[in-house]
Amino acid sequence: MRGGTSRGPFFQRSDLPADTATRDRVLLAVMGSPDKRQIDGLGGAHPLTSKVGMVSRGERPGVDLDFLFAQLQPDKDTVDVVTNCGNMLAAVVPFALETGLVAPRGETSTFRVRTVNTDMTCDITVQTPDGRVRYDGDARIDGVPGTASPVAINFLDTAGSVCSGLLPTGATHDAVALPSLGELRVTCIDNGMPMVVMRAADLGRTGYEGVAQLDGDAELKARLEALRLHCGRLMGLGDVAARSYPKMCLIAAPQHGGSIATRCFIPHVCHDAIGVLAAVTVATACVLDGSVAHGIAAISPGAVKTVSVEHPTGEFTVELELDRGDPQRVVRAALLRTARLIMRGEVMVPDQVWPERATS
Repeated sequence: MRGGTSRGPFFQRSDLPADTATRDRVLLAVMGSPDKRQIDGLGGAHPLTSKVGMVSRGERPGVDLDFLFAQLQPDKDTVDVVTNCGNMLAAVVPFALETGLVAPRGETSTFRVRTVNTDMTCDITVQTPDGRVRYDGDARIDGVPGTASPVAINFLDTAGSVCSGLLPTGATHDAVALPSLGELRVTCIDNGMPMVVMRAADLGRTGYEGVAQLDGDAELKARLEALRLHCGRLMGLGDVAARSYPKMCLIAAPQHGGSIATRCFIPHVCHDAIGVLAAVTVATACVLDGSVAHGIAAISPGAVKTVSVEHPTGEFTVELELDRGDPQRVVRAALLRTARLIMRGEVMVPDQVWPERATS
């Protein structure tokens, strides 16, 4: 299924091995990792198309569905289930409806989903006229061609998804000093995705460079990785060398009428757009006084703020509602995505990868 600007196979969790090590071997075989082309599996040779969704009925009262997300890499044998993926999240309810895990609830259907990775909940609404998931429509998201039916996601509790809180260092900005960087101001933040946000100009870049240019910028990528490793420890994440987080985001003043311009690394490749929860987290940095975004982000007044996050292929709009008693606290984040069922069927797993299944 495609979820937002990501893609990958979805499974009912009960169809996969209960043992984590065996499950991970199965997922690696399914995707064809490790191999940069993923020629022996379903992966698309890019982190955005090396993702897996696993869905089951909710285990807690009031929760309809549980979603476990796995991030694989084309050329590595890792299966990371620590962080969320807001794009793949958009395909969870359509998948559950297609497979009978839940039933439609009228012209539109809203379900509460818990992300098992971080224990975050959200309400997801899809169009279900005549009791079927609708995929065609007029909604458009940058990074996906054409239009489709809208998938509305209302996040209920995103702060501190992996870190100890929204601001894991306890400050809206930190001064980091490294030999390869000198002193650099950054904002370490986690409102759904652990991120390190910094001004592109402080690294000698404009923040408007194209994806290919940034991917080919070896000096910048080396500096960002040194900073990522350092900030990972500052954020209480320990050694993040083998992790896909924190993401690294260069920001600049908006160029096309939005609120902020971004170039996001995930973490070693520049994103063609920006991830859902990365957009929520960057948008949150934009509304916090004292963050590195303060003073360059164009933000309207009021408790409910619409933040347009510009990225290399367009923009991503996030609606944030602030606590009226504490303007540094975000109580709600809402956004729109689309999804599509691409195919259904069987994927073949080698017997030696899952011997129990082969003999059952």
